[in-house]
Amino acid sequence: MTDVKPTIEYDDFAKLDIRIGRVVAASLPDWSRKLIELSVEFDSDTRSILAGISQWYGPDDLISNYYLFVVNLAEKKMGPAVSQGMMLMADAAERPVPLKITDPVAVGVAVR
Repeated sequence: MTDVKPTIEYDDFAKLDIRIGRVVAASLPDWSRKLIELSVEFDSDTRSILAGISQWYGPDDLISNYYLFVVNLAEKKMGPAVSQGMMLMADAAERPVPLKITDPVAVGVAVR
């Protein structure tokens, strides 16, 4: 493993709220060349999450799929929009790879 980050305590990791979400809509905002705006369903909650992956993926690649998201990250203003979480991805050499859930799991389920 290269570039290993400093060791943290379990309590630090436990602060992250990672959940399974389903992308119900996605679009390319006209004000950005990098971002895809995702509408993500988490149980009874739907959030807007921006991901800087439009160089590698289009909206249709993501819609109806299940992915891992951090949902308790502070909201971040990006251009005129606000991102209400973060999609988790593998930092592969060629491109980021969204962590897709392929087995049937309900939206909103927490990852432990």
